Amino acid sequence: MADSFDSDTRPPDDVDDTPTVSCSRCGDEWDLDYELDTLRVGNQAVERFALDHKRHTGHFPDDVTPWVAACEQCPDGDEFLRERPAQRWAEIHARHTGHAVSLKGSDDETATVDR
Repeated sequence: MADSFDSDTRPPDDVDDTPTVSCSRCGDEWDLDYELDTLRVGNQAVERFALDHKRHTGHFPDDVTPWVAACEQCPDGDEFLRERPAQRWAEIHARHTGHAVSLKGSDDETATVDR
């Protein structure tokens, strides 16, 4: 009895599991070979690409929603791809300035961080 795994599947070397990222605003799609092979960022490849894309185009690629920390009294604020750095930025800004900071996550709920 023949095993179906012997004849019907590709060898593991032929598997292409390189992540891809698309951007409908740019009308393009990228594979993340550069981030994986050259930058060697591993599991952070999508995050690294998204941050670089934002830096160069002014917007994030599809399916990337940042955490937004915005001061309620001054024009200071920043965007983060994870909650913890956004929370930390908000806490530090509030501590040093005494300003309340609104923190909005990917679920569109807003919290206020103050002293």
